[in-house]
Amino acid sequence: MSTKANPGDKVVLAYSGGLDTSIILKWLVNKGFHVICYCANVGQFGENFDKVKAKALSLGAAAVYIADLRAEFVTDYIWPAVQANAIYESRYLLGTSLARPVISKKMVEIATKEGAQYVAHGATGKGNDQVRFELCAQALNASLKTIAPWRDTEFIEKFKGRQDLIAYAQEQGIPIDATPKAPYSVDENLYHTSYESGMLEDPMTGPMPEMFKMTVDPKVAPNEAEKIRIHFASGVPVKVTNLSHPGKELTDPLELFLELNRVGGKHGVGRIDIVENRFVGIKSRGVYETPGGTILRVAHLDLEGLCMDREVMKLRDSLSVKFAEFCYNGFWFAPEMDFVRHAIAYSQTNITGHVDMELYKGNVTVVGRYSDVALYSADLASMDLEGGGANIEYNPSDAQGFIRINATRLKAFNCVQKKL
Repeated sequence: MSTKANPGDKVVLAYSGGLDTSIILKWLVNKGFHVICYCANVGQFGENFDKVKAKALSLGAAAVYIADLRAEFVTDYIWPAVQANAIYESRYLLGTSLARPVISKKMVEIATKEGAQYVAHGATGKGNDQVRFELCAQALNASLKTIAPWRDTEFIEKFKGRQDLIAYAQEQGIPIDATPKAPYSVDENLYHTSYESGMLEDPMTGPMPEMFKMTVDPKVAPNEAEKIRIHFASGVPVKVTNLSHPGKELTDPLELFLELNRVGGKHGVGRIDIVENRFVGIKSRGVYETPGGTILRVAHLDLEGLCMDREVMKLRDSLSVKFAEFCYNGFWFAPEMDFVRHAIAYSQTNITGHVDMELYKGNVTVVGRYSDVALYSADLASMDLEGGGANIEYNPSDAQGFIRINATRLKAFNCVQKKL
């Protein structure tokens, strides 16, 4: 495959301002493309978007869009993941996976507005992001074509390593960051920070203590626990209160989530170091920190225990696995994901109440929960009271027949085993 431009061809490039995407920008311009750069603000730390825009324009971009997607990211992507208790392979909270569809959606909107025929990205040919960006784009606008330089034969032949990129940058007058390159790659958004590649490709090499951005080392976290209360309505966080340091109650979704990141990070909550299975069939090692997301998952699961019907929970649990799989693999805008999201949202109808939590040296401990629509009944559950309560009749003697019926197949199996 080789990328060629026809006169007037427009491409929207997902642009970060870093070395790779700056090289791609100049390469596309030199190929004759009318390049429109697009930078998504999903909560990267310390990003100077004015500087990014100025750099893109200086390298030949015809226009630059800076889109603040943080609020949309929280309400339309993180909150559904919280409702679903979404977690990939039982460990990964999908921080990068959740950010890709919100970024892709805006990219397609810009391409449609600008009349672009192409979108482009700097994702590698071995990773998940190439799949996520392109599946999302195709689902939202089937007429768009994708330019993926790291799968382009000519591009790969020209740039075999970092030194080739640097040489091209010097040749084309592309500014190079003087800061030494970290021995790993970083992906940041307000939901998490991920670290992979480089030194981390050796699964026996531990992460450097100084690389973490969102969380302190639990060993040096405060020696005093901190208590917070999270309120939910229909499975969505709606208010956070600090019980240890009473003050302002946060209700704005973005502010609420950022506060959970702050307090979780302060106490070293949410670090994991895992090997996972990429959609393309390669195993990869990643280190993640997701403080606010970790807190919300623990709280939401606990409130569901109080309020959700047992059989509904079984069904929802099976859908949670599919939600995480679809999200991780890039099918956010697919019909199967629409189905799963609607079903999960319906399961959350009565998940309303609050959960009190204690944060301490990397741990999140639930210390109380309350709901006006709780299915839990202290009278019904009590070992000290006979009967039910709240108009629910329960006769302990009925358990004898219940046990006998459920034991029938076990006894039949036992009898067969004795004959073998």
